[in-house]
Amino acid sequence: MANINRTTGKALRAHVAGAGFAGLTAAIALRQNGWDVTLHEKDSELRAFGAGIYLWHNGLRVLEGIDALNDVLHGTHTPPAYETWMHNKSVSKETFNGLPWRIMTRSHLHNALVKRAHAVGVTVRTNSEAVSAEADGRLTLQSGEVLEADLIVGADGVGSKVRDSLGFKQDRWVSTDGIIRLIVPRMKDKLGDEAEWDNTIDMWNLEPRVQRILYSPCNKEELYLGLMAPAADPRGSKVPLDLEVWVEMFPFLEPCLAEAAKLEAARYDKYATTKLDSWVKGKVALVGDSAHAMCPALAQGAGCAMVNAFSLAQDLAEQSSVEDALVSWERRIRPLTDHTQALSGEYAANRSLSKGNMFTNEALEAARYDPIKRVYSWPQNQ
Repeated sequence: MANINRTTGKALRAHVAGAGFAGLTAAIALRQNGWDVTLHEKDSELRAFGAGIYLWHNGLRVLEGIDALNDVLHGTHTPPAYETWMHNKSVSKETFNGLPWRIMTRSHLHNALVKRAHAVGVTVRTNSEAVSAEADGRLTLQSGEVLEADLIVGADGVGSKVRDSLGFKQDRWVSTDGIIRLIVPRMKDKLGDEAEWDNTIDMWNLEPRVQRILYSPCNKEELYLGLMAPAADPRGSKVPLDLEVWVEMFPFLEPCLAEAAKLEAARYDKYATTKLDSWVKGKVALVGDSAHAMCPALAQGAGCAMVNAFSLAQDLAEQSSVEDALVSWERRIRPLTDHTQALSGEYAANRSLSKGNMFTNEALEAARYDPIKRVYSWPQNQ
C-alpha cells in the first residue's frame, strides 16, 4: 500500500507502545517504509531489562533487514557447540548444521536497536505510557492525551494495557519452574579444565534436587547465567542467590556463582505463556510478549517477536488498507509462532532439554525461517 494517508495527504502515522525489542523493531521497520512513527516508552529512558539473550538465524536476518546487524555482531559470541550435561557429565554436543546463532547481553542488542531507531528518524517519547487503545486508531496516554493514528502497535509486554483495554481473549498459564537470569564476569581463567568454556553448556541435575544452569558466554568479558529451579524450592528460587545451594551442585562454577550472589537486583521469574484469540483489532496490532509470551526453552521469545514486528511492516507495505494488512499479517505469520510457543511450553513442562540432542528440525523451525525472503532458507539439522 502507498505510505500516504489519502485523506490528509501526509505520511501514514503509527504509534508504537513499548520500546522493547518488538516495539523498536516495528518502529524501525515502519519508518524505513516511509511511515511517520512515534515510539512511546513509559519509563524515563530507553533501557533493556533482563540479562542475556540468544538470537538465531531468524532474528539475525531481521537485524540485517533493519540495518542493525553489524552493530550487534561486534561484542557478541557464537559458541562452537551447544553442550548438554546431566549430573555434570556431557551427554550431547549440537552444532545445528551450521545454522547461525548468537549470544549477547540484552543491553547490547537494545542499544543497537535504539541507535538504529534514532538514525532512521523514529520519534521517541519517554515518560509516555499508553493506557488504552481503540480499534479505530486512537491511543490514550497516562497523561490523558489522546492520539490518532493509522496504526497502533501494542508492544507493551506481558501486562499490556493496550491489549487489555481492547478485551482480547487470552489464556495464560505458568509452569512449575522458573529462572534467575544474571550477567557476571566470565573469569574463564579461574575455571578448571572440566569443560570447553567457550561452549554454551546446559547443565542439569535432577537429583537430589532439580537445578539447572544455562552457561552462556556473551563475549570475552561477560557471561550470561540462567539458573533454573522449581518455584516450590525456596532455596533454589531465592534471590539474591543462595550461593551454598548452587555451589553444592555446580562446584566448578564457584568463581562465577560467587559474583552472581552479589547481585542484589536479581529476580526469579516463573516460566509463563500467553495465547490470544487474535493479535489484531481494527487498526491495532499486538507484537511480542503482549501477544505471545512463551517459555524460554527454545530461546525464541525475542526472535519470534522481532520476526513478527518486521513482518508486520512488510504486509502493511503490500495491502490496500491497514485493516486488511493486519489480518493478512496474522494469518501469514502466526502459525509459526503458535508452533514455537507450544513446543517451547512442552519442552519446559517436561524438562526435555535435559535429554540432550533436543534441537530437532521441529524445534529449529522458527530459527530456520528467513523473514526477508519468507522461506526456510537454512538446511535442516542433521
